[in-house]
Amino acid sequence: MRTFWVLLKKEVKAFFVSPVAFIVLALLMVLNGFSFRAALTVLETAPSEGSIVTWTFQPLWFWLSYFFIFPLLTMRLFAEEKKLGTLETLFTAPVSTWQVVGAKFLAALIIYCILWLPGMGNFALLKWISGGVVEVPGGALKGSAVILFVMGLFNLAVGCFASSLTSNQIVAAIISFTTSLLHFLLGIFITNIGKKIPAAFADIVNYIASVEHIRTFTNGLIDTRPIVYYVSLAALFLALTHQVVEFRRWRP
Repeated sequence: MRTFWVLLKKEVKAFFVSPVAFIVLALLMVLNGFSFRAALTVLETAPSEGSIVTWTFQPLWFWLSYFFIFPLLTMRLFAEEKKLGTLETLFTAPVSTWQVVGAKFLAALIIYCILWLPGMGNFALLKWISGGVVEVPGGALKGSAVILFVMGLFNLAVGCFASSLTSNQIVAAIISFTTSLLHFLLGIFITNIGKKIPAAFADIVNYIASVEHIRTFTNGLIDTRPIVYYVSLAALFLALTHQVVEFRRWRP
């Protein structure tokens, strides 16, 4: 366990030593700022059934921009080490493949969670400035945080897998972004098709479609099925990452 924590500390430190974490933080703050301001504009224009939280996190353009985060956080995890030849050096130490994969993934997850703190702080700041006049529903805010976290688990795992496949960071970023975006767009496609299929398949459609998950959680409803879905997919891609790294470790 001590070895794992040493690796984790090294990976987290590597994020902040490089400019990547600060670039992603700046991009995410701009994205959150535009989305938050757009939500306020909607509420100022006319009465709405949606809350400030739902109008911030439900727009499609927000999520299409959101998928740029993951390639930036994960493209260097394995690709850079393979390019520099430091991955082989790392495996000369008494470390297991799971420790390396787990430390890199958990480091990316920690940075991902830290990056969302300023955006979530916007709601607390709004409530304080307005003196509680603007309602910020706690259930919707918690649901939004949960869906951002579990979708982050999946997309970061995809990024880890993409980075393990190549020594080129740009290629890793393209694979990660394309896979995450296609999964999201597939959900939209399935949702539209789902309106024309028998009701018996409605649960399957809702189980796969990310847009339905987002709509549910940002309205303050916590459904365990999407949580299981994303955690399972994250575990699958981490297992695939382990297999790729393990193969490269013992390849002659």
